[in-house]
Amino acid sequence: MRPAGGWWWAGLVGVLGALTAHTVLVTSDGGMDNGIVVDAARTWLDGGSPYDDRHFLYFPSAVMAAVPQALLPRSVLDVLVPVAVTVALALGWACALLLHRVPLRSRLAVLGLLGLAAGFAPFGQLVRLGNWTVTAVLALPLCLLLASRNRWVAAGAVIGVAVALKPLLAPMALLFLFARRWGALALVVLVPAVSSVVAALFLPDPTGFLTRTLPFLLSGDDAFVRLYEASPAAVLPRLGLPRAPATALALLMAATGVVCAYVRWRGPGPVPLRLTETSAGLMLSAFLVSRPSYNHYLLVVLPLLLAGLPYAGAVARRPWFWLSLVPQLPGVTWPWLESGKRRAFRDAFTLCALAVTVSYHCVRGARVTRGADGPPETREGRRPAVESA
Repeated sequence: MRPAGGWWWAGLVGVLGALTAHTVLVTSDGGMDNGIVVDAARTWLDGGSPYDDRHFLYFPSAVMAAVPQALLPRSVLDVLVPVAVTVALALGWACALLLHRVPLRSRLAVLGLLGLAAGFAPFGQLVRLGNWTVTAVLALPLCLLLASRNRWVAAGAVIGVAVALKPLLAPMALLFLFARRWGALALVVLVPAVSSVVAALFLPDPTGFLTRTLPFLLSGDDAFVRLYEASPAAVLPRLGLPRAPATALALLMAATGVVCAYVRWRGPGPVPLRLTETSAGLMLSAFLVSRPSYNHYLLVVLPLLLAGLPYAGAVARRPWFWLSLVPQLPGVTWPWLESGKRRAFRDAFTLCALAVTVSYHCVRGARVTRGADGPPETREGRRPAVESA
């Protein structure tokens, strides 16, 4: 919690700068995944349907959001997108720190982001891919920060905009349902729904998302995508378990996670921890059944959990929280799993271990947060004020 010196910040800037510069040099259109969305917008500008590409899995509103990029030269996107993704990741981390009342000048602020960038492989993968998951990485901590300050309507608007760009945060509607914030919940639903309907009216195939993308998402029948999916429903069939039992098991795990998240919401502890751990439980439960489900989705919840480390009862203080992240260490070669086509097995272990750890903590471990009113005192002797549950 003490202030970090200038050399600490220099190291962080060096790592983030090197990662961004390397991405600029090796990618085009800002990354493969960003290129898919931008190509969809270019197809629409040329009079075609964005949903002709089966890998375009976004709402029609995302097509319109990508139009400004489609109008830019590729050389500009090569630089702009990696920088924007890195900045958005840093801003998401800053919002997570503010949620937990951790000073932005603290050593945790520097070391946490440095650890994510240098010690968590999906961080670099997200920057290189330019995946729009980064919108959720920024939107979720911003939403919880607003909710912790009792600005639920604004929080709902943030989630609604994020879902309109990429529907990854749709499970967060359950948090507003738990909290009985009906106005905010309405924004979560209406913002993406209205923007997508309006955008669809300008597409040559207005029902393309419903007739092409939605069946693809429900079936998940794509040989390329299947190699990188981390959900049990996708990984277990590769190990010999029939698809139906694998899907049933994933659904059971997800339902259990949602119940545990609700228990955490109703439990004791500081509001920031309750918001963080409830949201993490909901999102991890969704990742267990979503098709596709990639390892960089974990960045949606990991910064929030890591920023809660100063709290005595935080889930980040459990050993299995850290053990679940070991397969994601960059530069480590795992026997029989070194092939990129088998990376999903490591990702599935991390997802399942982290989901079980968070769910267990929500039910059994959250009781230790009673009386844990906030992070320890800073060097100046001031304790950040944290609203009690």
